Amino acid sequence: MSAIELQHVSKRYGKVQALNDVSLKVGQGELFGLIGPDGAGKTSLFRIMATLLLADEGQIKVDGFDVVKQYRDIRKRIGYMPGKFSLYQDLTVEENLHFFADLFGTTFEEGYEIVKPIYSQIEPFRKRKAGALSGGMKQKLALSCALIHEPSVLFLDEPTTGVDPVSRKELWEMLEMLKERHITIVAATPYLDEIRRFERIAYLDQGNLRDIDTPENILTQYADVFNPTGLNRQESQSQKPSVEDNEVIRVSHLVKAFGSFRAVDDISFTVHRGEIFGFLGANGAGKTTAMRILTGLSKPTSGQGSVAGFDIRHASEQIKRHIGYMSQRFSLYEDMTVAQNIELFGGIYGMKRGEIYRKMDGMLKHIQFEDHRNTMVKSLPLGWKQKLAFSVSIFHDPDVVFLDEPTGGVDPATRKQFWQLIYDASKRGITVFVTTHYMDEAEYCDRISIMVDGKIRAMDSPQALKQAYQCETMDDVFTLLARQATREE
Repeated sequence: MSAIELQHVSKRYGKVQALNDVSLKVGQGELFGLIGPDGAGKTSLFRIMATLLLADEGQIKVDGFDVVKQYRDIRKRIGYMPGKFSLYQDLTVEENLHFFADLFGTTFEEGYEIVKPIYSQIEPFRKRKAGALSGGMKQKLALSCALIHEPSVLFLDEPTTGVDPVSRKELWEMLEMLKERHITIVAATPYLDEIRRFERIAYLDQGNLRDIDTPENILTQYADVFNPTGLNRQESQSQKPSVEDNEVIRVSHLVKAFGSFRAVDDISFTVHRGEIFGFLGANGAGKTTAMRILTGLSKPTSGQGSVAGFDIRHASEQIKRHIGYMSQRFSLYEDMTVAQNIELFGGIYGMKRGEIYRKMDGMLKHIQFEDHRNTMVKSLPLGWKQKLAFSVSIFHDPDVVFLDEPTGGVDPATRKQFWQLIYDASKRGITVFVTTHYMDEAEYCDRISIMVDGKIRAMDSPQALKQAYQCETMDDVFTLLARQATREE
């Protein structure tokens, strides 16, 4: 018996055909995946199935109910986690759960049994505001809220984006438990290891349903999309600066404390000019706090450091003028064109108008955006936006560019293109300081540090770390170290 049936579903936004004649069935109790590049139509399909968006054409049934005529019945039977964190940041963990229970006409006590395996991991923090939780904890809370009314169908739109590898594994273990309760689960993910966990997957591309099959068959048939060949970055050792004068970042015994809690606990390291330095750690390990200090946004409690030759304690404004920064949340202006964003940020970085215009043509050609100079940024696919944001962050040729999970939620082929831009920046002598939760990207770095409980537990090249810990992949190294953490937040 089918839990979900779609027949000839289409959806258009102006000139954009988001979904084009999509038909598929999902079996009751099936773990089913929706995969595809950015802009494929996955989120539109989720919103239609969750009765939050009307299709232009076609028929959709969820749990036997029509999404148009019987949407109220469907909303009682489904749980939905959208791509963006959907809970109330200013409410506590406990208050969010009680609110969603009330919303579905039940109580927290009645729904506790189904959420217990998940909620028990965040229950010690039930009085903490949701906005103050780490990425992994937020997703566990969101999943608990989506399950509190015991739904028969669960929709998850990239639930693990921005979540560290260990928390991702834990979340999927929870989904396996939910499947044992015969809950139908439809999820989207850009991670290859998660794609392989589905029973079947539907591959969407530019609004069209290309294929439905097992993960193995889809990943084999469309390997160029989902598993593109790795990047080749060949440099001689003589090209890698190692003398002290080329140390663009220096950190010595850095500490950042909040009361008695040491978010960053006595870390020391250096980063060379032109180096791609991976700064890894589980959610809550202290990475973001350390990056805020290095980018001049926060002061250390103790310790010393410099970025581009400027002291992190006393020269934060000079640091800001010599670095680029790209956050995990897209940082450009959506209601401006590509060219207007470049011109604006070039001015903010202190570039003269003539210089901005001279460099803009070369930049647009390099990222193949010549035809999109006057395109509104909000109309670009996520992967394109991220490539643009990175290019803008290095437009003024900074000494260092800080990238905070720049490829979160981006499909594999676009991530490969993004990393080619990183390699190009490195060749120009720009130091790249990057955090990522994709362990295949960790393999692309020259060196990696891994933080656990506010300390740097390991630091070396990817190959050296795998040899030292006798692991086959960086994912194995990361998991081994991250699971040694003793603090949960």
